[in-house]
Amino acid sequence: MAKSAGLAPDSRPAPASVAEMRQAFKAGKQALIEEFRNAKPTVTAAAGLLRRLARHVDASLKTLWAQAQLPAGASLLAVGGYGRGELFPYSDIDVLLLLPDGVEAHRDGAAKAGIEHFITACWDIGLEVGSSVRTLDECLTEAAADVTVQTSLLESRLLAGSRGLHARLEQSLHQAMDASAFLRAKTLEAQQRHTKYDETPYSLEPNCKESPGGLRDLQLLIWIARAAGLGQTWHELATKGLITPFESRQLQRNEGLLKLIRARLHTVAGRREDRLVFDLQTAVAESFGYASSRAQRASELLMRRYYWAAKAVSQLNQILLLNLEEHIHGSQQSLMRPIPGHEQQFLDRAGMLEVADDELYRREPHAILRTFLVYQQTPGIKGLSARTLRALYNARELMDSAFRRDPVNRATFMQILRQPQGQTHAFRLMNQTSVLGRYLWVFRRIVGQMQHDLFHVYTVDQHILMVLRNVRRFFIPEHAHEYSFCSQLAAQWDRPELLYIAALFHDVAKGRGGDHSDLGAVEVKRFCREHGLARPDTELVGFLVQQHLTLSRVAQKEDLSDPEVIAGFAAKMRDERHLTGLYLLTVADIRGTSPKVWNAWKGKLLEDLYRVTLRALGGAKPNLDAEIEARKNEARQALALHSMLPDTEAPLWQTLELSYFARHEAGELAWHARALWRYVDAATPIVRARPSPVGEGLQVLVYSPDRPDLFARMCAYFDSAGFNILDAKVHTTRKGFALDTFQVISPDSDQNHRDLVSLVETKLSQALLAEGPLPEPRRGRLSRRVKSFPYTPRIALRPDERAQRWLLSISTTDRAGLLYAIARVLARHRINLQLAKISTLGERVEDTFLVDGAALQQNKTQLQIESELLDAVALPQ
Repeated sequence: MAKSAGLAPDSRPAPASVAEMRQAFKAGKQALIEEFRNAKPTVTAAAGLLRRLARHVDASLKTLWAQAQLPAGASLLAVGGYGRGELFPYSDIDVLLLLPDGVEAHRDGAAKAGIEHFITACWDIGLEVGSSVRTLDECLTEAAADVTVQTSLLESRLLAGSRGLHARLEQSLHQAMDASAFLRAKTLEAQQRHTKYDETPYSLEPNCKESPGGLRDLQLLIWIARAAGLGQTWHELATKGLITPFESRQLQRNEGLLKLIRARLHTVAGRREDRLVFDLQTAVAESFGYASSRAQRASELLMRRYYWAAKAVSQLNQILLLNLEEHIHGSQQSLMRPIPGHEQQFLDRAGMLEVADDELYRREPHAILRTFLVYQQTPGIKGLSARTLRALYNARELMDSAFRRDPVNRATFMQILRQPQGQTHAFRLMNQTSVLGRYLWVFRRIVGQMQHDLFHVYTVDQHILMVLRNVRRFFIPEHAHEYSFCSQLAAQWDRPELLYIAALFHDVAKGRGGDHSDLGAVEVKRFCREHGLARPDTELVGFLVQQHLTLSRVAQKEDLSDPEVIAGFAAKMRDERHLTGLYLLTVADIRGTSPKVWNAWKGKLLEDLYRVTLRALGGAKPNLDAEIEARKNEARQALALHSMLPDTEAPLWQTLELSYFARHEAGELAWHARALWRYVDAATPIVRARPSPVGEGLQVLVYSPDRPDLFARMCAYFDSAGFNILDAKVHTTRKGFALDTFQVISPDSDQNHRDLVSLVETKLSQALLAEGPLPEPRRGRLSRRVKSFPYTPRIALRPDERAQRWLLSISTTDRAGLLYAIARVLARHRINLQLAKISTLGERVEDTFLVDGAALQQNKTQLQIESELLDAVALPQ
């Protein structure tokens, strides 16, 4: 048996004290980090830092090992990432204490004491090790049961102790390795990891280690190749023919960049941090020498560089992973069949589309776009083979201006758009393989471009593809349950490709300066002309891109009960086709920004505006009197169904103005009448709540003698209870009672609706009876995103067209207590609230209030109110 590499007791040097070793280790590590921090940010500098940090830790561990009383024949191994001989500034230090046969740490008292002393000494000097203690047999058992342990041992490196024991471990692992099972386990593990990180390298706060396209994807390839005995470096894989020399260089270059970014991220954060979070992006960018300009933030320059590297890694990972799979499964010669109609160009290789030969695209550049058309048209094809992906990767320079102008390519691109199915997957594949950005050069400019608007959670290109996916789903019967009204409208739409084009171009001009809607309209009209679309179709698509924000703005900010608002919007829409196309694009766009932005109430506002505008476009002039009479009759029918006596509604309705009936639907009129007919002259507040008829949350009715701070007190309750107010309709009866209706989302979506209704009715009634000063607004914690990208508050106060009421618009960052803070200012100046339109866009709000009051008639007071509102909505310092 090999002897321990530790020195004999009589020849060991006098051990340094713990304090001395801690100081030496800390000083040495800090010196390496400072040298790297001050050096030019290059791949070479990062590689040098990682190696030198690993050697620095090696030396300390070897010293401690030499001083420890450890079993003879034991080995100290570096495993995991540390086993590769690289160490990021604040990464884990994983070690394995490998014990010889017959030594069991939990039974052998001397061995146990020596091991505990060694591990304690590591921590005492500042080495935060992750340690495991096993015998050879235990390693093999654990590796067989857990692929994570197997992976960690695959990269083991001897630091000290018995070389023979380590050699036996490597040999035993090699003999026990089942490359096929390892491949399957690591592939499933990678799929799970990618799902966790949203299946995209384009997250706005990516994890440069774990996200798709990150360092873990590259490590995965080496692990699998190593397990199969195919190589341990990119150069070796190229020598074996698994990748080309060019791909090997690309892998090395992008891996080096990702390591450089991760190392800089660690040094800037001063801790282990692998996420490029908003808080750190600017500091990391500045450490690269990037500087912000009026056109771009420094962080955008860094993230663009990161996204391009991550995209290249994703492409190359897919190519090499498929190649490794073929080698391990022995499927290089799997049965292939020609694709009917494309026999000389493409083959079906076990469900993957394969080019007939590697030079296809160089010989026939038209086949590049045809690849995706064949992918759409061929049943059973589920992806592109490694050979096809590689051929596309190497054909990028062929897609030049002449390629883009080629009539054959333009016709093929339009065929892809006009296929009955497969657009979502085809365009995602085109983007992943860089074909989309090469063909649509305007699209290439927004690949990996961040959006700092507090409600988009995707880069511009990923958002566009998400919107395309949403539009496509309107035309798929299997998804009709998601967007029932949209699916109904889409079934009557004869040219889906026009909506697909509008989706592709609606945000394509972002980041240029100027109005991206107008600039995008110019780009899409050029595309339509170049691709042979008829003039009416070109005009329609241009309209959709130019107006893609209009329907949402009107629905969420303006009074839809005002006939003039509807008449003006209908005139802008021109006809039913323009309106329907814009509605479908708007729903797809909002749902493609962030999971937080869409809600049922927002959907109802959009649908209400669509329906009332459609009537106006049909020639039906807005007739408010007839509309209100129809609503009243419908409400009376609903009351009768609830066994209410005739004229139950009369006591309440006689006290209400026309505007009340214009702003409430028949169901709400009936609910209010049923709840309040006995309490028209009640001296105390009446509160009623019910599950919202339009989706999640509650609808809350408040009826109370009016007073200047009443609305503020309602908001104070909702604020303290954590409710999010989506909408508020505010009315005052002829008898001086407030009749207000709120749409709110519960802070606890799991709570029983019946319990929640009872809670709100009781607590809000009590809150409205309270006297004394209004309580201070709740100050919730701000998200990191809000802190990193603060939105400058904007307030506009202007009279309406009749100069009788005022329109107050507030645009600011959302936070807890915001609406209440606004209401307190209005209450302080005795300003009456007629209508509130609450629009939440991620972390930003766009609120509109219809107000009146004597204080608004004086310019000096107006300025004071606006100043106080700005103070109220400002983010806390």
